[in-house]
Amino acid sequence: MALDSKIPQGHISEKWTNHKNNLKLVAPNNRPKIDVIVVGTGLAGASAAASFGEMGYNVKAFCFQDSPRRAHSIAAQGGINAAKNYQNDGDSTYRLFYDTIKGGDYRAREANVHRLAEVSSNIIDQCVAQGVPFARDYGGLLDNRSFGGTQVQRTFYAAGQTGQQLLLGAYSALSRQIGLGNVKMYNRHEMLDIVKVEGKARGIIARNLITGELERHSAHAVIIASGGYGNVYFLSTNAMGSNVTASWKVHKKGAHFANPCFVQIHPTCIPVHGTNQAKLTLMSESLRNSGRIWVPAKKEDAEAIRSGNLKPTQIAESDRDYFLERKYPAFGNLVPRDVASRAAKDVCDAGHGIESNDTNEGVYLDFASEIITKGKQAAFMQGDHNPSDATIQDFGKKWVESKYGNLFTMYEKITDENPYETPMKIYPAVHYTMGGVWVDYNLMSSIPGCFVAGEANFSDHGANRLGASALMQGLADGYFVLPYTVSNYLAEEIRTGKIATDTPEFMEAENAVRQSIEQLINNNGTKSVDYFHKKLGLIMWNKVGMSRNEKGLKEAIEEIGQLREGFYAEVNVPGAANELNQELEKALRVADFIELGQLMAKDALDREESCGGHFREEYQDAEGETLRDDEKFGYVAAWEYNGSDASKSVLHKEELKYEFIKIAARNYK
Repeated sequence: MALDSKIPQGHISEKWTNHKNNLKLVAPNNRPKIDVIVVGTGLAGASAAASFGEMGYNVKAFCFQDSPRRAHSIAAQGGINAAKNYQNDGDSTYRLFYDTIKGGDYRAREANVHRLAEVSSNIIDQCVAQGVPFARDYGGLLDNRSFGGTQVQRTFYAAGQTGQQLLLGAYSALSRQIGLGNVKMYNRHEMLDIVKVEGKARGIIARNLITGELERHSAHAVIIASGGYGNVYFLSTNAMGSNVTASWKVHKKGAHFANPCFVQIHPTCIPVHGTNQAKLTLMSESLRNSGRIWVPAKKEDAEAIRSGNLKPTQIAESDRDYFLERKYPAFGNLVPRDVASRAAKDVCDAGHGIESNDTNEGVYLDFASEIITKGKQAAFMQGDHNPSDATIQDFGKKWVESKYGNLFTMYEKITDENPYETPMKIYPAVHYTMGGVWVDYNLMSSIPGCFVAGEANFSDHGANRLGASALMQGLADGYFVLPYTVSNYLAEEIRTGKIATDTPEFMEAENAVRQSIEQLINNNGTKSVDYFHKKLGLIMWNKVGMSRNEKGLKEAIEEIGQLREGFYAEVNVPGAANELNQELEKALRVADFIELGQLMAKDALDREESCGGHFREEYQDAEGETLRDDEKFGYVAAWEYNGSDASKSVLHKEELKYEFIKIAARNYK
């Protein structure tokens, strides 16, 4: 089937405005006749549910957490981008558009990205009106800081807890609609299938995670806003419950899954400490504004640090390799995440890693220079033009604490090391997924009536996401895109009437879910769900991780196929189906992860180039940088489901056309 992206005609700066002006509307008196389901209550889902409730639709919102406030969006730390140019340093809508396209290594859809840049300023205004406590400068104006892949300051932030504060804003709007009866909230419910009637999305099958009961819920449109799939690697910065199930069930019913191999490895995470670790912790990218990243220039110094015979503070400046500043002088420590991550891997592979773990992988994020610089400035402002070292340190640490205090506290609690005195240890880890369900310009999947928002879709970030753009996309989709595009679709549903749930389609979907549950519960295996999830994670990290090659990807496809067979033959799921059963929850999610993992390897094998987060060792230049092949692979890879063996999935291509940006080699030097 041909993919119709439905991109409007006209100049890039006018596409969204003209498109909105020509979309169909639903009159306020007709909206109460229409039902909308929203799956997921992070920034994209909560903002969408609140928006549709405010408009007067009947909304059902679902989350597997005990409260929408526990959605993984709260974990975002560093900030949210917007092209307001408060710092007067040359920012603009076009600059944000350009940086995002370039940062994604020219693998994003041009029209969607420009729309994102256009509505970015509205997001900040919306959130300020909701009371989000963004940081402010001395004069009381909203403050900004820099993030990777840019040369301007456009990131708005609330200390190191921006995601939490933004989610509280969206949650307050959602709670108001729940209180008014416009939104019905289903906490501790997990979507396990989508229901199609005559080809259209007409509802979902959800499991009550407390009672185990399967429930049928109908609607005229379904919005999937369930986040990304980073936990396919087992170890990631995602919350333990984050999963791909909602997106994958939609995929199995006919929605294409796009660019699954595009995975972001975040450069500033606390390194892995042991084989029994179940979760990795992210340290905000905002720290790269003030911290300098380095490793010992001498291998013997690195070995001495790993053995505990040398401290990083004992290594002279001349014996340190600030490798990002050395390799990328124009951007330094603020290169995009994929570039910084590969650079860290390279120096550790060369024997300069500083962490005493199984792989000796880790680099330093050092704040000593910033403490001195800011300390001198603060002392000077106090009238002390010749401050002592102690005064400089005192003022400098207070400045750093005002910017990043909660992050430093978190780091110290986890590592038992004081980052004001000793450099942080960091290393790349799986963080965000740029791939997801394929959607057109209206954010509708290839299933009519099924829309996908936020990290669950593929549309805005190409092969690599710039920092502080995830929160921007989630809120843009929920507040400023879906209310227009979904209403356009629903304009044809006014006469449909209430959708019954006692139809063959709902019965068939519920029975299929029940059978999959019974298969797992009644299995006589001996191995835990985590046993298989960890094995999958090792295959994915070692062969479909930060660096990939043809041999490893072919092995991964074969090994994951064998793992899938072993899972259904040997997994043990204790307990019953009709009760609270977290092992059953995990088993259902891991079953989907296994199929997805194989598709990710298939997609990575098929894409014979290096771009963004997809690095094929065969395709790199003499300096180890990515080598794109725009002629052969300048497209979105949209995969059609063709059975549980993902190696048999069918590829559809959406050609990427750049009319308003000139494609060039991505250069941050």
